[in-house]
Amino acid sequence: MNSKLGFFSVILLGFNAIIGTGIFLLPNKIVALLGPFALIVVVFVAILVFLIALCFAEVSAKFERNGGAYVYAREAFGEFVGFEVGFMKWAIAIIAWATMVTGFSEALGAFIFGINTDIPNSFKATTATLLILILTAMNLAGIGLSKIFNNIITLAKLIPLLCFIVICLWYVRAENFTPFIALGINDKGEILSFWSAFSTAALIIFYAFTGFESLAIAAEDYKNPKKDLPKALILVMLGVCVFYLLIIGISIGVLGLDLAKTNAPIAAAFDVVFSGVGALIVQIATLISIGGISVASSILTPRVGQAIARDKLVPSFIAYKNEKGTPIYAIIITGIITLILALYGTLIGSFAILAAISVISRFIQYVPTCLAVIYLRKREDLPQSPFKLPFIIPILAILISFWLLLMAEFQNIVIGLGGLVIGAIFYVSPKIKNKFN
Repeated sequence: MNSKLGFFSVILLGFNAIIGTGIFLLPNKIVALLGPFALIVVVFVAILVFLIALCFAEVSAKFERNGGAYVYAREAFGEFVGFEVGFMKWAIAIIAWATMVTGFSEALGAFIFGINTDIPNSFKATTATLLILILTAMNLAGIGLSKIFNNIITLAKLIPLLCFIVICLWYVRAENFTPFIALGINDKGEILSFWSAFSTAALIIFYAFTGFESLAIAAEDYKNPKKDLPKALILVMLGVCVFYLLIIGISIGVLGLDLAKTNAPIAAAFDVVFSGVGALIVQIATLISIGGISVASSILTPRVGQAIARDKLVPSFIAYKNEKGTPIYAIIITGIITLILALYGTLIGSFAILAAISVISRFIQYVPTCLAVIYLRKREDLPQSPFKLPFIIPILAILISFWLLLMAEFQNIVIGLGGLVIGAIFYVSPKIKNKFN
């Protein structure tokens, strides 16, 4: 029992799961679309994420099992929906890893070529490929991470950001918030419509808030999940929302519209205060943070596939472990798919595009969980949650989620939700085979 996580540790885990690549690399993307009005988008997304987190908070109080959204979907809507959510959990983890690797290649490129210089796609692709190959080889050799390394990652993320807020706040200038709305342009050189820019920016910055759902996955590792998990979800999301608003608001206040022209927005803002040294500090912290998360993701992501295969949701050979206990097939398959997505992100798309695809994929966990809030209240065989939401909250979360999906680019929707089709094939195939045997 002593080895399980207490309330404070759960909160730290939540911050560690959420704060990462997004806040270091995405503020410039949304400012390029809307100018300082991007702050309003951050508020909008923060409200939506908080609504979804509240839904997770209510449902999580009913269960003590690992699985998070997978458990909620299966309990509420049956085997098929549960399977789709479980299958997509692996796909989402792969997309997230590819996004982190792409983010690392962009951050390293900004460090080497300069924060205001276009980074060659060939450099980003080479960096991403080498990182994935190295981490996959490490995993196949059975190499893991220590607890102290995770602590270093957390400190590397939080300390520079806290220093940034405290120090750079005094360099904010009101004139940098004018004009408040400055619409960006599309690939054809045309000025974007307000709603197109707004929805695109919302999907991009939403990525920076994702990760809170991972708190619910490890419920069995908490001392008191039914009590601690709902409170931790709420406190973590409130803290992250305030944290992000301060960071992005200060970045705009220091740089103004020039924020949109830099590859490393926080480093560029810090550099105004500490010329040369400030950018170097933040860039190194960014590389350590993103690189560290990439290492952790490379280890955890194949284990998601291995766990799903162990439950016979995907071909069982993926669950195979060698004599060292290493899931070699899960690692190889995960590495190959991640490499393909990372090459897409570095050669054809960008970190922002992969972030948008990642967000779309995560709605497969979010929407069923919000719906489960309503359905599971009717289940008399389950304990009633002490944390009960007003009925309007899950409804609003669902409606806004669908609006964001409808406003997303079609190719991102196809890629982001394409895993559902693949998952359905995996689900139906063995049933058809058994029917004719």
